[in-house]
Amino acid sequence: MDYPALFQPKWNAKKLLLCNLVALALLLMWIWPAGHAAFTQFDEWFFHLLNRPLEQNKAWLWVWTIASMRPFDAVVGLILLTLLIKGDWVFKAVQTRAALIGFVLTLILLLIIRTVFSKIIDHTSLQHDSASMVIPDAIKLSEIFPTLEDKWQLKDRSSQSFPGDHASVLLIWAMFMTVFSRTAGQRVIIWALAFLFMMPRLVAGAHWGQDDYIGGVMIALLALGWSCYTPFVATATGFLLRMTAPVFNLFGRLPLLRCLSIMKPGAHL
Repeated sequence: MDYPALFQPKWNAKKLLLCNLVALALLLMWIWPAGHAAFTQFDEWFFHLLNRPLEQNKAWLWVWTIASMRPFDAVVGLILLTLLIKGDWVFKAVQTRAALIGFVLTLILLLIIRTVFSKIIDHTSLQHDSASMVIPDAIKLSEIFPTLEDKWQLKDRSSQSFPGDHASVLLIWAMFMTVFSRTAGQRVIIWALAFLFMMPRLVAGAHWGQDDYIGGVMIALLALGWSCYTPFVATATGFLLRMTAPVFNLFGRLPLLRCLSIMKPGAHL
């Protein structure tokens, strides 16, 4: 079979158009002065709701400080990867290798779209500093724990906050998994994790809410549409499955790796 059963090498014009139209609508609402003002007003309230308890609750402070450091991003990535390649959860065991390659291709497409879009935004007046740099009474984690910023790359501010890059990755993972999910329980777990892992940047003020629910969603929708609803991911995944089969077969003989679904014979089907 030339293509993995998980993806079909054909255009889905209806879903592709829907992804692009929703992304465009979000962008237009954000650019519209009245819409932008409404989003900013909401985000200021939401930021205070999340950020103010850092000063009042030690548990809240420590949880989100740890979650705002770069090493925690690696933990999140490992959790998302584990769920992606876990055989017979969202994907059948024989589909996990194709799912992994297809997601990586979708992620690369997302990074390209985000890079181009960010460069355009950076040359306009629409780019903005993060909430922690704009709101005067923001509780800044980097001021409470100054040594953590350099040592553990504590993230609580950005001079180019839009769109939310961290959120866009979480959202494309959630959208990709949702496309192939089979039960409501799977979708609840997927989106609960995505929203939970988006929270650290919002609590710390590294991003405004609109960086995520406008910018992140928009970028993720574009990547999903042009990846899964065009022949791109099916064609590219089929090619890479054939090219990487000897590598997977070789590493699949190792004791610690052979138990993984992506290493098992037939995982390329």
